Amino acid sequence: MKFFKKMWDFLQEDSWPSFFVTLVLAFIVIKFLFFPGLSFLTGTSLPLVIVESCSMYHHQDGFARTFESSVYEDYGLGLEDTTGWDFQNGFSKGDVIFVIGAKDVKVGDVIIFDGGRQYPLIHRVVKAEDSYATKGDNYKTNSLQLNSEKNIAEDQLVGRALFKVPGIGWAKLIFFEIGRSPSDRGMCR
Repeated sequence: MKFFKKMWDFLQEDSWPSFFVTLVLAFIVIKFLFFPGLSFLTGTSLPLVIVESCSMYHHQDGFARTFESSVYEDYGLGLEDTTGWDFQNGFSKGDVIFVIGAKDVKVGDVIIFDGGRQYPLIHRVVKAEDSYATKGDNYKTNSLQLNSEKNIAEDQLVGRALFKVPGIGWAKLIFFEIGRSPSDRGMCR
C-alpha cells in the first residue's frame, strides 16, 4: 500500500519525470485497456476513426448537391430516398466517428470498410444486396466511384458509423498535414 501512495504522490508532483511517467501510463491505459474494452463493447476492431479526407463533405446542408451525379441513378437512388438517412450533413475532415459492428447494413448507412488501401474507407452505402457498394457524398468527387467501392464483401466491413464528434480529430491530423499533397491539405472547401 505504501508503494501506491508513493507512486500517487510522485504522479502529483510538478516535475518533468512525473509528467513523463504520467504520459507513459496514460498511453498504456489507452492502448491496452481503453481501446480493447471499447472494441469489445462496440463489436468492431476500430471503434473510433478520424475522417482524413473530404470525400464525405457537404458544401451545404442536405443532399441536393450530392445528387448532381448520375452514379446514384445507376443504383436507382434519387434525392427523395435520402429522407431518414443518418449524417444528413456529411462529415468534415477532422471529425471523429464512433463506430459499431456492421450488422443489418442498409442503403444510406455510412460504413467503414477495408478497400485495400493504407487506411479503411468511410462512405455511404448505395447498394446492399449480396455485396455492398458505397459512394462518398462530396459533390465535387461524385462522378468518381472507386473500383474498391463497387463490390464490397461482408468480410471487408469494419463497422457502421453511429455518431460524430466534429473537429477533434485535428489534434492528430495537424501533425500529418505537411506530408500530404497541397490539394489534400487543410479544411474541406
